[in-house]
Amino acid sequence: MVFYFAALALVSALFFSYAMPLVWVLFGAVEVCAFFYFCNVLTKSWRLLHPDVFVRKLFVTSLIIRLVYMVFAYFFYDAMTGQPFMFHSADEQFYYAMSKVWSEHGLGGLRREMEMAIVNFSDSGEIYWAAFICKIFGPYIMPVRMGHCLVSALTCVLIYHLSKRHFGEGLGRMSAIFCMLMPNLIYYCGIHLKETEMVFLTVFFVDCVDRMLSNNKFDVTYFILAVIALLAQFTFRTVLGIVEILGTLVALVLVRGHLGNWWKRIGMMLAIAIVLSATAIGDRIMREVDVVWEGKMMNQRIGMLGRAEKEGGNAFSAYASQTVFAPLIFTLPFPTMVEIPDQENQQMLNGGNYVKNVMSFFVIFALISILLNGEWRKHVMPIAVMGGYLVVIAFSNFAHSERFHQPAMPFELMFAAVGISMLKKKHLKWFDYWLGFLLVVNVAWAWFKLAGRGLV
Repeated sequence: MVFYFAALALVSALFFSYAMPLVWVLFGAVEVCAFFYFCNVLTKSWRLLHPDVFVRKLFVTSLIIRLVYMVFAYFFYDAMTGQPFMFHSADEQFYYAMSKVWSEHGLGGLRREMEMAIVNFSDSGEIYWAAFICKIFGPYIMPVRMGHCLVSALTCVLIYHLSKRHFGEGLGRMSAIFCMLMPNLIYYCGIHLKETEMVFLTVFFVDCVDRMLSNNKFDVTYFILAVIALLAQFTFRTVLGIVEILGTLVALVLVRGHLGNWWKRIGMMLAIAIVLSATAIGDRIMREVDVVWEGKMMNQRIGMLGRAEKEGGNAFSAYASQTVFAPLIFTLPFPTMVEIPDQENQQMLNGGNYVKNVMSFFVIFALISILLNGEWRKHVMPIAVMGGYLVVIAFSNFAHSERFHQPAMPFELMFAAVGISMLKKKHLKWFDYWLGFLLVVNVAWAWFKLAGRGLV
């Protein structure tokens, strides 16, 4: 917390003309202080609770936090923008407009609207989900966002079970509390985007597959649930569905678990392939996979050049590439601590991104430790999905876009808890160095954002 305020004060002093408005300073201070303070308090006060009591408190507290923030965000955005949507809310308003069509014009009307708007298959999941809620409760904003809150609270419970299975009760609770309090996960409960459902589906899929890998026999129930989650994932983000398939295949080959007979593993691979190819949406999935594959080499370069050349863009973006992003992919994005035109959303989450920067030290420390002690094969499923997705992001146009890091965040918080548990007194100096590094980086990042726009 001290280093956050030091970075904020230093950036504000050096670039005084572009210091963040007080409202964003307050957001950042609450995000940082609330996360670190309550993580410290709750990991101690909840450690002796009975597991069933802990799960109930975890779910209820997570849900209340998200509902309170959702109501606050509704009125905050309405006061700041004149409408209950985030700043520069084109995507959000599109999802909201489409979600009302089912209740007003029927399912056929929704499909016609989606065809006319040329909605990608990988965007249809959020529209159908939100439209279904609007069909039941009416074409209002709050019920859909309440759905986000419910799904996000369930994600915290899932990460508890996943982490507990891999690392024990104590670290399971710590991981869940991190997810419960993580500002970036809470933030999306107050807006009309698809990230909350996408994160839930990712964690749910990994948990189902991981349960199968941990059992003595093939579990049909979890297999069916995993396939449903996977197929649903393709309606939210194509690349994430591909990563989940590849991560499962990697886990089936490398994991050390009870599903040890090769005929079981091969049978599971074939079952996944048959189910995917037999579904009615299989052809649409493959068409979108082809588009992603064909554009894999050019997307980042074209996107960065576009950001550099657009009005108000950063000229330095043209020099960014996977060489820069890949080594920092667990840490990105860096917080925006200066006033940049049309970047209110980034400034609003400056504290949450700083929290992610700090926690990434423990993630990296945990992964290195697990690799060196030879324990990585016990945890290959979450590592494969998290690592695979972050590799894709590092080579994409969205490496520094906070929104696109969301699906990996619960797993990063899980490994952050592991890293904290492994940290010994002799390692503390490295954490101090890391905080010093972040202090320098935040100043450099502020200069980069301003200088690239010709403001300093």
